[in-house]
Amino acid sequence: MAVKAGTYRGMSAEERRADRRSRLLAAALEVWGRDGGPKVTMTRICAEAGLTERYFYESFDGLDAALVAVLDEIADEITLRTVAALASAQGGPTERVRASIGEFVRILTDDPRKGRVAIVESVAHDAMRARRAEVLREFAELAAREARELYGPEAWSESEGRMAATMFIGGVAELVTAWIEGVITATPDELTAAATTHFTATAHR
Repeated sequence: MAVKAGTYRGMSAEERRADRRSRLLAAALEVWGRDGGPKVTMTRICAEAGLTERYFYESFDGLDAALVAVLDEIADEITLRTVAALASAQGGPTERVRASIGEFVRILTDDPRKGRVAIVESVAHDAMRARRAEVLREFAELAAREARELYGPEAWSESEGRMAATMFIGGVAELVTAWIEGVITATPDELTAAATTHFTATAHR
């Protein structure tokens, strides 16, 4: 049977590359986010994905680039889902904030690997600290912007709001870290309630 040029098993070359990249990202999340697992390396990621190093370099310049891509995927998921939850929730500011924070908590507790990678392991990896700091600043800017929209005339000024949001995001990161590491015992609903109380108490005058 003739095979259409450029296709293999019904997939184009571009689709095959995208599939390999997706497999490598999933493998990197698994290896990097595995609790108590071995140190993340390119070799271990390739073994987990069932691909050779040739295909790793097809998608990434090196290990750091792959790990940044994993972290960025998690950050993008958090941003999209929390903003969507805030926009679609019914009720006043407290209800909308609770819905948004609840979505954030679900992402990190439904798949603890994501919380471990984004909040804990990215600190331990030298090359990831700068990107993690950037991600947290982006979340703080998002929180400050949403607070201005939620609270209107009662919202802090832009500079005050940025400081309040930075403290909020830092506090949530520490809360999630403590939960992941077993320092505190709490249900996802309790984590959501604690973060919601903090935000609604500090995000406006």
